[in-house]
Amino acid sequence: MITAAVNITSSAVLLRLGMRLTALLSMAARAAFPRDYHYGTNRPWTAAARRLNPPGKRRRKVFVEPLSPEDWSVFRGDVVEILSGKDKGKQGKVTQVFRHRNWVIIEGLNTHYRYVGRSGDYKGTYIGSEAPLLLKDVSLVDPTDRKPTETEWRFTEEGEKVRVSIRTGRIIPKPVFQRRDGIIPQQWKDGPKDTSPEDTLEKTYTASLKTLEEEVMEKMNIQEVRRPRRSFWY
Repeated sequence: MITAAVNITSSAVLLRLGMRLTALLSMAARAAFPRDYHYGTNRPWTAAARRLNPPGKRRRKVFVEPLSPEDWSVFRGDVVEILSGKDKGKQGKVTQVFRHRNWVIIEGLNTHYRYVGRSGDYKGTYIGSEAPLLLKDVSLVDPTDRKPTETEWRFTEEGEKVRVSIRTGRIIPKPVFQRRDGIIPQQWKDGPKDTSPEDTLEKTYTASLKTLEEEVMEKMNIQEVRRPRRSFWY
């Protein structure tokens, strides 16, 4: 009885140590940023992100309120209306979502203009780019009357989780995922030159311990009579 209790206790301790080790490894795998790092829409390893964070430059830290998945109800492809700022009252389509910063980017709205490529007497090219907006500054548009509304998550009788407009009580379906090339995977139909899923999943390669050269020689019936000279590590 005492031996069983000791075994259970030791197993619990080992399990707890394993959980702590897993947590430490996951923390080490995350990207570590300086305390005054300025977050932007560019990847941290790009040249644009490095220009925003030159060595020795300190910025005021901006805290972000973490949102749970239940509180996040805006996805890429949704139509939203801006609630504050210079484009207040305008509606647009969400093109990008940054959940770790509570940002959304709306196509053609909240645009900032600047010169790019200035050198010498050349002023550069005048371009515009959409700046991110906080999630609290936008509201989802109800497709039934094209007006902004608050939403909440509910479950249908079939058990499907859906977004529901609080004002009208109607379901607001999630936007269909569309790739950058304009293709919607759910609506794609294979053409005569497309590879079928059956041919893609067909196993055509058998793994072996031979090298690529040995497999090619065996396939082409090439006999190798030479042998490498013996060598020793000492």
